[in-house]
Amino acid sequence: MPSSRVNSLRMDTRVALLTGGTDKPYALGLASALAAQRVQVEFIGSNELDCPQVRAIPGLVFLNLRGDQREEVPFAGKLVRVLVYYGRLVRYVATAKPMILHILWNSRFEVFDRTVLMVYYRLLGKRVVLTAHNVNGAARDDKDGWANRLSLRIQYRLCDHVFVHTDAMKRELVAAFGAREQRVTVIPFGINDTMSHSELKPAAARQRLGMAVNGRALLFFGQIAPYKGLEYLIAAVAVLAKTGEDVRLIVAGRVKRGSERYWGSIRRSITDLGIEDLVVQKIRFIPDDEVETYFKAADAVVIPYVDIFQSGVPFLAFSFGLPVIATDVGSLREDVTSETGLLCKPKDPADLARVIAAFYRSALHREPDRAQERIRGLAAERHSWETVVDRTRAVYASLAADGRGPHIFGSRTGP
Repeated sequence: MPSSRVNSLRMDTRVALLTGGTDKPYALGLASALAAQRVQVEFIGSNELDCPQVRAIPGLVFLNLRGDQREEVPFAGKLVRVLVYYGRLVRYVATAKPMILHILWNSRFEVFDRTVLMVYYRLLGKRVVLTAHNVNGAARDDKDGWANRLSLRIQYRLCDHVFVHTDAMKRELVAAFGAREQRVTVIPFGINDTMSHSELKPAAARQRLGMAVNGRALLFFGQIAPYKGLEYLIAAVAVLAKTGEDVRLIVAGRVKRGSERYWGSIRRSITDLGIEDLVVQKIRFIPDDEVETYFKAADAVVIPYVDIFQSGVPFLAFSFGLPVIATDVGSLREDVTSETGLLCKPKDPADLARVIAAFYRSALHREPDRAQERIRGLAAERHSWETVVDRTRAVYASLAADGRGPHIFGSRTGP
């Protein structure tokens, strides 16, 4: 992309970020970096994203169209707030100055967002950019079907441009959903730099969690769902215990809606395996101001997923300088290298236990200060928001320069 075109994207070019009301670290990181590069951003979010960090970003306009998204609301209340949100969104898009809509996440009613809203955006002549963090999340969750795949195909085809985070995701998007290769750009997953980093020491962090100060500790962080393979990590902890290599596991995160039975089976496994004293269970939403405690308490983060393309957890770990032990699925091997962690076979507790033991013998653990500095440096180099925004602005500039009226399926072959 010629630099003159990128540089032409000044403050008079407005972009609306449709966050879906989730993934605060990614949305905040992108919005901050765009604003720093003189892109005027209208940030569409919810109460969760309405925070001082967002309000303090120069040149950013925050619009709380989603409001309260708490789960502890009766069904009737949820229905009302969904209708209110869509009403606000439809009005906003019809009257808003931004011509570029950048969708970071769809809302919970994804089929509607992918079809009806996409047609609406295009009829209004808006340019639509989508960041596909997962090419087909329903397949990962064993909820795939013809309606899901058709709606995905429609959205990917209606988008002016799609961002993905790895080459493997781009290949899948083109092969499985007919996306045009020239309209798909690979961008890094921006490093999570929104969490607090204080002088908290590992010993103090463990004390906060009611753990022994000494000993080994691993962290499983994030929502609990079947595709994350937590049962294999639990089994690996039991394997290690039998060999005399006790490792405490911190499980921190809430149970994903619909996965309650899955979590119940894991709790029974913990009891049946006799490792209750080795598993620290913090099964709830972890607010931002507590995240540091969990990562500072751990020697490494374990990602035992059985099916995923990309996850934000490794990048959160890297921001704290923590190594990652991950299964070799999806695109994880592109981010978890010998310099940042270790890989193991999926669905294989014995191999996971072997790799965990190898980690504790490696320089990643024996030289923690050096390893942490190296991991932070690599993450900042490979996953900087500056790199993300350079590529993002290039696409924005191309779309802004290529004016066109309302249409559904255009014939353009450009970005």
